[in-house]
Amino acid sequence: MHVVIVGCGRVGSTLGRELTKAGHTVAVIDRKPEAFSRLGEGFTGQTVVGIGFDRDVLVEAGIERAGALASVTNGDNSNILIARVAREEFGLERVVARIYDPKRARSTNVSVSPPWRP
Repeated sequence: MHVVIVGCGRVGSTLGRELTKAGHTVAVIDRKPEAFSRLGEGFTGQTVVGIGFDRDVLVEAGIERAGALASVTNGDNSNILIARVAREEFGLERVVARIYDPKRARSTNVSVSPPWRP
């Protein structure tokens, strides 16, 4: 399955590495090119510099063939917007957005994931 990940911080980079190890194709989007260093030299997926809710950036990342999208930036509003664009404009059914604020999580119609806590 092709998976688009928006945000290449700790969560996004780990998710990207693990999904490629599991045999999935992955495209990671981040607005900061230096963020991709978190993926490591062995990362075999695609990296795209840009804003995750920009439709052209999502198309460059392969959203039209994607089976899933994970929006894991550090901004609730961005994650909600990215998830809605993926679901409503590109028809993706498997969409996950990391939302820190429980009130925002309840007010959206996308699947949400609370922050991971070790």
